[in-house]
Amino acid sequence: MGPHAPLLSPSGTDRRIRYMISKGGSEALLQTLVDTARTASPDYDVLLPLLRLLAKVGLRDKKFGQKALELEALDVTLILARKNLSHSQNLLHCLWALRVFASSVTTGAMLGINGAMELLFKVITPYTQKRTRIIRAATEVLAVLLKSSNRRAVNRGYVTSLLRLHQDWHHHDSTNTYVLTRRALLLCLRHVANLRSGREAFLAAQGMEILFSTSQNCLDDRNLEPVISIVIQILRQCYPKSPLPLVTASSAYAFPVPGSIPSEPPCVLTEEDFEDDADEEVDKDSDSEDMKEQDDDLETDVNKLSSKPGLDRPEEELMQYEAMCLELSCSFEELESKSGDDLNFEETPDAKHYHIPTATSPKQHCLTKDQSSWGPDRKDMVQTSLLSMVKMGRSTMHPTSKRGPGMNAYQNMQSNGLGIDSSGKDIPDSQAFLKQDAWDIDMISCPMMSASFSNSARPTETVEVIDKLLQTHPKHIPFHDPFLYMAKARRTRSVADFKRMAFPDLWGHRPPLSPQSVLERKCGVQRIKIFEDVRRLIQPSDVINKVVFSLDEPWPLQDTTSDCLRFSSKFESGNLRKAIQVREREYDLLVNADVNSSQHQQWFYFWVSGMRAGVPYRFNIINCEKPNSQFNYGMQPTLYSVKEALLGRPTWIRMGYEICYYKNHYRQSAAIMGGTSEKCFYTLTFVVTFPHNEDACYLAYHYPYTYTALLTHLDILEKSVNPKQVYFRQDVLCQTLGGNLCPLVTITATPESNSADHLKQFRQRPYQVITARVHPGESNASWVMKGALEFLVSSDPVARLLRENFIFKIIPMLNPDGVINGNHRCSLRGEDLNRQWLSPRAHLQPTIYHAKGLLHYLRSVGRSPGVFCDFHGHSQKKNVFLYGCSIKETLWQAESSVGTSTLLEDVGYRTLPKLLDKLAPAFTMSSCSFLVEKSRASTARVVVWREMGVSRSYTMESSYCGCNQGPYQGLQFGTSELEEMGAVFCLGLLILELKSVGCSHQLLTRAATLLDVDEEALDHHLQRCSSSSSVTSELDDEPPCMEEIDYSTDSSADPEGSFSELDRQIQECAFHEDEGGEEEEGPGQGRKAIP
Repeated sequence: MGPHAPLLSPSGTDRRIRYMISKGGSEALLQTLVDTARTASPDYDVLLPLLRLLAKVGLRDKKFGQKALELEALDVTLILARKNLSHSQNLLHCLWALRVFASSVTTGAMLGINGAMELLFKVITPYTQKRTRIIRAATEVLAVLLKSSNRRAVNRGYVTSLLRLHQDWHHHDSTNTYVLTRRALLLCLRHVANLRSGREAFLAAQGMEILFSTSQNCLDDRNLEPVISIVIQILRQCYPKSPLPLVTASSAYAFPVPGSIPSEPPCVLTEEDFEDDADEEVDKDSDSEDMKEQDDDLETDVNKLSSKPGLDRPEEELMQYEAMCLELSCSFEELESKSGDDLNFEETPDAKHYHIPTATSPKQHCLTKDQSSWGPDRKDMVQTSLLSMVKMGRSTMHPTSKRGPGMNAYQNMQSNGLGIDSSGKDIPDSQAFLKQDAWDIDMISCPMMSASFSNSARPTETVEVIDKLLQTHPKHIPFHDPFLYMAKARRTRSVADFKRMAFPDLWGHRPPLSPQSVLERKCGVQRIKIFEDVRRLIQPSDVINKVVFSLDEPWPLQDTTSDCLRFSSKFESGNLRKAIQVREREYDLLVNADVNSSQHQQWFYFWVSGMRAGVPYRFNIINCEKPNSQFNYGMQPTLYSVKEALLGRPTWIRMGYEICYYKNHYRQSAAIMGGTSEKCFYTLTFVVTFPHNEDACYLAYHYPYTYTALLTHLDILEKSVNPKQVYFRQDVLCQTLGGNLCPLVTITATPESNSADHLKQFRQRPYQVITARVHPGESNASWVMKGALEFLVSSDPVARLLRENFIFKIIPMLNPDGVINGNHRCSLRGEDLNRQWLSPRAHLQPTIYHAKGLLHYLRSVGRSPGVFCDFHGHSQKKNVFLYGCSIKETLWQAESSVGTSTLLEDVGYRTLPKLLDKLAPAFTMSSCSFLVEKSRASTARVVVWREMGVSRSYTMESSYCGCNQGPYQGLQFGTSELEEMGAVFCLGLLILELKSVGCSHQLLTRAATLLDVDEEALDHHLQRCSSSSSVTSELDDEPPCMEEIDYSTDSSADPEGSFSELDRQIQECAFHEDEGGEEEEGPGQGRKAIP
């Protein structure tokens, strides 16, 4: 073997070379190169191994380029290359060295100045089967060189040359033998496209048309993957950036609010010269807290972490909350007289008032027995306690549902037959109803909430139709009453003054019998969609581009005679701003920004009708904001069919296929954003096949849960309980800015009697506080809350124990206005209310102000909650998990110099999540975090922990998608799984108490009696819950997405950034040379330079 064989051999290469670099080896080798090359007759027996070694060393020496520049090795190597243009082996070695030199920005720019680019274009020829190794190596050097010398290539007109070379090699390489050469040529174009002038030159040279035509028939060819991936990136880079097709960036809805908020005047969006964003995007407003936390965001100031700030209001103000805690003072007779109270608009002061009275009102529509599944009259429905279901460990409650991505999810339900609901009951009235062609499906599917129907063309007939519909309503939808819902809806106040109700909210939802599988992503679906976007640009005559719905247009746009779909979002929680028909069955959709904001477009909920059954319709929501989404990892939107509901299957299902989520070409300028960088948008695209002709369907981001649904649910819950056993009281926390009431619910067990002992025990029960839905788009949080509420009032023995030992204070919806008006994240002031807990103000953030005030009051009377938990939804991770607060873990993660050994901290904050990891099929401890970030200092979790001293203060995040672990692995969440999580969370609170040091023997005995187990078995179960589980490996948020979301030009995953292939080539060459098997690529190739 040659003299450099030990360094060139694979074994120990890195270690040996790095040691050599540390001892000045790079400089020595470079100096040897310069000295040898400058001799009168260079010895290539020395130079070739030396160049190979320099290439390998240069890959591992970060300062190699600067060293080469200082020692004049760049010029020497260029001279050698020029001398050996006809000598392939010598030239190949020079190109390897030049490739390493070019990887440094400084040396790359210097090579460009010294004519390296012109040299390379002499080597890179149109298609040939000769000297292909040389041509490939030269294109790879050029690709690296153009990272720093792309402007020079543009100025010298090389963009057109590169496109011609690409076309020539593409058309002639029919056997795909030279894919890597073609890929290198495309990499050259991609680096040129980093410049605005490069993109302009590319477009002027018909680059979009050329790449589109050469690649559109190769998308499915796996052999061409290295080429197609770069083509896609170039097309995305060079697609002209444009503003969204909206008249203004601000929300279509405006609401006058008190106080000064950053004004956002209606800025007309105009075509501008948009530059590509340079920095990787971060989802700045995500409350998911799941992004790789930057260590500099961790709070390392121990004083801030451990300080307990004082009261943020006069202490006398706290007395107003005494009226919300009547359980601490009232006698049993007074409590009993409150049973059945209802919320009342007229008797509630506005948000500025401090006194908040208990509301009273007449009773509402009565509840039938069939509507209560957990109430005391339905004990037969509770076969076993929730605890017994998890005694033997987690168990799936539903069989796994496997369904192909293109199948209609309604097919399984339809197997029951027309007019048969999923429980087997005949629905004759609905069946007959559907056969009457005279009925107006549009009117039925989005009915007016007013009894007068004054705007209807056939008012009397309309009332009769709605009445007839409601008579057919299935009575076995638990905790739902359409009559009560309609009455509540009339009193719900919206910014747009909605007059109609969404049919699913009025009619109700019954979960499917089994959960749906995570959708298997179809390979290549994203690149096909991107090519369709490019086709629109280069073939605009094929695009209809007809606006069919818009909140911004004052005149009606719906053409009932045309073949296009009809849209609406003018109902509670609805969000669709504009619909544009692109092709016959393809629509671009834009969602509305949050009220008084120009941001937070993500939640959607809209009505669509006029479809044909079995025909695929594509929807592209083109102004989403988040940089990534679970829609790329198996999540589907939700769909509700009105005709299916009338046939006895009133169910929200996951629907849609060919789903992907990617960065598009729309931008919002920095001037409009009021910031320093422009805003990017993302497209969510999916295909839906509807189950019926001329149906009316609703599509939503997630299972909707409206404010009116909450009020209806609470009233029915209150009427379902036996007040002699369950103490259920509704109070009004406050009135919102929009004039809606924020309910506060108290649940505990009614004392056995009004004796002094019983009342004392009643009043001394510890508190647990649960809140939800501060972010309106996180409707999954409401379904979890629904499950918790229903379980707490149920006859389950666990629920009974919970009521007997705790007082639950529950605020089910912290942001009613946002929910009502279809916001994704904010209040009517355009504020994220979960960033207002530090210093809320009563007239600006009333729900947060009074929620915090209630917690301060409980603390002031010595009744701080044992657990505070705020329910949220999560858009970028799977499963359910908790975020808590820990000083030690935060300092340890930040590698703070402050010693944590002297800090005292109760580690009990970890107990509840550990219990839930044992109990809840959807929960995973591995995703939990207990870090305190500076950016989260004003969230409920951190403020309650820091200011109220609640060590078990949590945010519970539920995925919009589903699970990638446990019994529900591979399944999307349905409402059943979310409600189950709410119930199991409550179970976790009980076991947390039973396991606590202060748990009384009396409680353990009572628990054993109610749960029908002996104390020893109960103790064994509790020990099992607390025992350390098998080591849970950390779950990645997601595996890498098949296709890049935003096509960043500097992606760390870009294989061109890795020189492992160059290492391999060098090693192979060294082996052939030592074996005497030097490859000859052309005639007359010698080892001596041309003189």
